[in-house]
Amino acid sequence: MGFKLEQNIAPSAAVSSSPSAKKESIFKRELSFRSKFNDKKKERFYLDLRTLLVAGVDLKSSLEIIIEEQEKEKDKLIFEKIHEGVVKGKSLATCLKETGKFSEYEYFSIEIGEEANRLHEVLDQLMDFFAERTALKRQIISVLTYPVFVFTATLGIVYFMMTNVVPMFKDVFTQFGSELPDLTKKILYISENFPFYMTILGLIVLVIIVFVYTQKEQDWYRKFFSSVVLKIPKVGSIIQLIYLTRFTQTMYLLLSSKTPLVRSLELTEKMVKFYPIQKAISQMREDILKGKTLHEGMTQFSIFPKRMLSLIKVGEEVNQLEDMLLKMSKQNSEELKHQTQLIGKLMEPIIILVIGGVVGLILVAMYMPMFNLSNILSQ
Repeated sequence: MGFKLEQNIAPSAAVSSSPSAKKESIFKRELSFRSKFNDKKKERFYLDLRTLLVAGVDLKSSLEIIIEEQEKEKDKLIFEKIHEGVVKGKSLATCLKETGKFSEYEYFSIEIGEEANRLHEVLDQLMDFFAERTALKRQIISVLTYPVFVFTATLGIVYFMMTNVVPMFKDVFTQFGSELPDLTKKILYISENFPFYMTILGLIVLVIIVFVYTQKEQDWYRKFFSSVVLKIPKVGSIIQLIYLTRFTQTMYLLLSSKTPLVRSLELTEKMVKFYPIQKAISQMREDILKGKTLHEGMTQFSIFPKRMLSLIKVGEEVNQLEDMLLKMSKQNSEELKHQTQLIGKLMEPIIILVIGGVVGLILVAMYMPMFNLSNILSQ
């Protein structure tokens, strides 16, 4: 059943012309619907739609206002498709599904919100969910930006030194006619073959990228990759915390929307694309269907911390599972923010030491023959 809300504002506030009247070629629409519709745009959409509905604007007019606010044509076409479906009498959930830009748990939650007359609450929860996801992505990007930049700059510096600076020293050493230190010989050898080594390195990286791209959806690779990542000090705990945060956020959103537990786990399994948690959720669903509780199903998997298991158990016993999931989600988000900031602070001095070590090693290797020559001349 579609959601409908009587319009309580002046007619002038609504959009006068129907966006559905705009004609776009089929080819253009197909290309536009394949464009990226990221979490930030979804957050803004749910925020605007909730604000308009709470203000008393009906769903059709709310979508028209949102369409007029879009600056990019490809985004406008997505909302026009939603608007056209609503005008034809379809539910909002069905219209979102038909665009192909919204996940199953989104339109399923909205469908429940429409049927239970709790659409405002569901939109509010979806807005918070995507706001937290966006904030999390920004935290991770901010931590990785500096190391990636420095690593790229280091490669550029090393390439310049090995192809330009070291050859200059080689010409000077040739004039000495004396035996060079082993370290200097090795650096000179690497310099002479540096383009070849870089080509080999580039091919290795390319092969790894192609291999990962072709195998990333295979269970054996996902299992192997996740097991390796989780064993990396600090990084493994952060990765685990990221997906546990996503698990608690998604479960809270679905359960608070009155989605059945088994169905919530099914949708969460599709959202949390991390092999250990997905396999755990799959088994947990089967256990719940056999009569076990959520806590009992989670206990057999080490990916879930003991503290989390205890809170889930208490939440089920006092019938406040949603509240416990919300608390864990917020706590995990705060802990994740702290951990990412800590990693960022630790990486800076480590990177500086690595850069200094590489550049310093090359310089020492180049100046060692000169020191030896000075000793010979002073004798």
